Amino acid sequence: MDELVNFPVVLRVTPDAPAPRRAVEALRAGEVVVYPTDTVYGLGCDATEPSAVRRVFEVKGRPPDQPVPVLLAEPGEAEALAHVSPGARRLMERFWPGPLTLVLPGRGVVADLVTAGTGTVGLRVPDHPVPRALVRACGFPLVGTSANTSGRPAPTTVPQVLSDLDGRVRLVLDGGRLRGRPSTVVDCTGDRPRVLRAGPIPAEAVQRVWDGVQGVATAAAK
Repeated sequence: MDELVNFPVVLRVTPDAPAPRRAVEALRAGEVVVYPTDTVYGLGCDATEPSAVRRVFEVKGRPPDQPVPVLLAEPGEAEALAHVSPGARRLMERFWPGPLTLVLPGRGVVADLVTAGTGTVGLRVPDHPVPRALVRACGFPLVGTSANTSGRPAPTTVPQVLSDLDGRVRLVLDGGRLRGRPSTVVDCTGDRPRVLRAGPIPAEAVQRVWDGVQGVATAAAK
């Protein structure tokens, strides 16, 4: 992944197909892959491999003090990466798979750059078969940040990805037009949850599962 390329390979994917072998091989080799999710297109790599995560930050132009989320295939995988409180578990049971990212105390499994030195990790199980199939096939969690230059809108189509990243990725999985709204982010590291970013799941719905939401802070897609 040292050289930039002008024309990435674009593979069409469908919900009923297994993870493309080419994508699995690329991810296992430490490369960065663009893939569809239930929200926007994601820019992913092995979340446990420091050099691969560094490449994601380079592609996005993302500051190293901004953590990135991690995608899992199943809710039960969260325990291996983070300490899960009873309240966080209730949120997982209610909203996973789905557009909810939970920030939890990490166990030091993912690369340090993923957490930006915070000691916490944002986890999500997407309601889309492609990223979940990739995680299962690869055997490791995926970085799940949006496939755009930091500060620009999160992409919902492959043409948007290609226009923005412009040769900085080699492999793109095309799942068609996506829903287009990044996930709700909830900080579950304290005694009460705190909504860090508004999204498809409203704070009121989170509050009904785990009382004590302190407020909503909106943020630009990164």
